[in-house]
Amino acid sequence: MAAHRSKTPVAVGIVGPGLIGSTLIKQLSAQARALQNNLLIDLHIVAIISSRAMYLYNQKGCDMETWQTDMAMGGEPPSLDAFTDFFTGFSNCHKIIVDCTASSLVPSYYARWLSTGIHVVTPNKKLSSGPLDEWTKVRKASREHGTHFMYEATVGAGLPVISTLNNLLDTGDELIHIEGILSGTLSFIFNTFGAGKTFSQVVADAKAKGFTEPDPREDLAGTDVARKMIILGRECGLAVEMQQVHVQSLVPPQLADTQSADDFMERLPQYDSAMQGQAQAAAAQGMALRYVGSLDLINRKCRVELKQVPLAHPFANLNGSDNIISFKTQRYNEQPLVIRGPGAGAEVTAAGVFGDLLHVIKMLGMP
Repeated sequence: MAAHRSKTPVAVGIVGPGLIGSTLIKQLSAQARALQNNLLIDLHIVAIISSRAMYLYNQKGCDMETWQTDMAMGGEPPSLDAFTDFFTGFSNCHKIIVDCTASSLVPSYYARWLSTGIHVVTPNKKLSSGPLDEWTKVRKASREHGTHFMYEATVGAGLPVISTLNNLLDTGDELIHIEGILSGTLSFIFNTFGAGKTFSQVVADAKAKGFTEPDPREDLAGTDVARKMIILGRECGLAVEMQQVHVQSLVPPQLADTQSADDFMERLPQYDSAMQGQAQAAAAQGMALRYVGSLDLINRKCRVELKQVPLAHPFANLNGSDNIISFKTQRYNEQPLVIRGPGAGAEVTAAGVFGDLLHVIKMLGMP
């Protein structure tokens, strides 16, 4: 007679049930039966907290189809301390908190959670690209308490960028150079720019399609790409901080301090000629403009800048808002290892977080 296989109980807390968080819950709901029957994972969302409300459930968790109704009814006033105390009280199960915010406050709880047996999964870049001492503190808490801190979706959304990098490092390969187009917004802008449209028209189109932040200067400044390169650099052992990264902003200096996004967009056409000149100069040499992040692991340098790339280069042949990254290593030297695909959007980002959740559970041991 076959031995009985028990299910792995998992309690999940969601911080930030916004676009990515709600999409993750939808994906978990759609896979709930498969997780139960095929992987023997008994997963329940037992706590949800937003900036406006908090709902704490019992061990059976929420109904993943109707949780939004619970939140709309008010729940309790949001408190990360109360959320943490409630979640810490669960026993006889694996505990995982998923931070789906872009907050700088929530990551300040990571070390506390990891130190009390709670695993952390997040697409939030603020901790992993923030002050080095805070990042080191969280990694130390994870190591000392046997808990897992997973952040695959911080770079490339659902693309296997960090896991691939770690596989290269863990198997003894030597990283030489990493470069990529890691902003879906800037990928779209430069894939579209030059096709009979001015730079300001392309930025306006990207904004209208929802590819940019409400204020496009946040994308054009290059900070998001710099954060992603810092994360990759730290994975490679570089003690890099934001101020050490050379970042070329695409925001005209005269518009950096405009009062609003609307003011910025209204005045941006005045500076189209400068970008048009760069595009024409590149085209005259059989090149295309692309916004590229690069890590020189030999000289330990990190740069984020607008570059000219040959028209035959993979970076010049992307579609829409695709991301691409190449790893040049001792093993992948003449032909770098390339990962390409959608690097932004709620569905693929949530899928990357979902993958990290499953990876944690598998590392903890399934029946």
